[in-house]
Amino acid sequence: MPKKSKVIVVLPAFNSEKTLERTTAEIPMDVVSEIILVDDGSNDQTVILAEKLGLTVHTHNKNKGYGANQKTCYRLALEKNADIVVMIHPDYQYDPKVIKYLVAFIKEGYCDVMLGSRIRSRKEALEGGMPVYKYFANRFLSFFENLLSGQNLSEWHTGMRAYKREVLEKIDFIHNSDDFVFDTQILFQIIEKGYHIGEIPIPVKYTNETSSINFIRSLKYGLLTLYIAIKFFLKKITHYGKR
Repeated sequence: MPKKSKVIVVLPAFNSEKTLERTTAEIPMDVVSEIILVDDGSNDQTVILAEKLGLTVHTHNKNKGYGANQKTCYRLALEKNADIVVMIHPDYQYDPKVIKYLVAFIKEGYCDVMLGSRIRSRKEALEGGMPVYKYFANRFLSFFENLLSGQNLSEWHTGMRAYKREVLEKIDFIHNSDDFVFDTQILFQIIEKGYHIGEIPIPVKYTNETSSINFIRSLKYGLLTLYIAIKFFLKKITHYGKR
């Protein structure tokens, strides 16, 4: 009988008290072995609630940033011998029930990394509450990233991702940014290593409680994303030029 994969869900949390219970209630525990929440200096009751819900809780003594939070999430999951690590934002924007499908694609060997994509159609994304400027920024950046990376992903900027253990062991995510552009950097690292990325559609669920960065930080994120994509492309063509 094949060994059952150890699946650990990690929640990079910051002021997630209002949505945490709804998120964790829908995580399929018949597939998941453990849920780890890393709190990045919240000033609400996130930690108290997480402990009440029986989650494994790790806290940063101050706000270190979204990327730094994920670094801690993945380090802890690897230390606990996870075979598959699923990252999902605890703001209930992403449907936790989809986790079992992300995991299945990795367990069956179809992909090394799986993404939950919110982009099925413009109508659905906007009706789900995604702000118009975020939708068009997402589409533009994803198009540009696909063009320079050779991928064909519908969304590069999702907060729902699953990784085979080997992927996190082989890429140098620790030296990535501590800010939001961490998400872009890690995907380019995965592509550079030759791992296979897949995606499945998920519903769009923006609410007043959904976490979101403001326009200025979104602009900064977009510019850094373009810089990372161009840097990857130049490195790739330089490599081919030397062969």
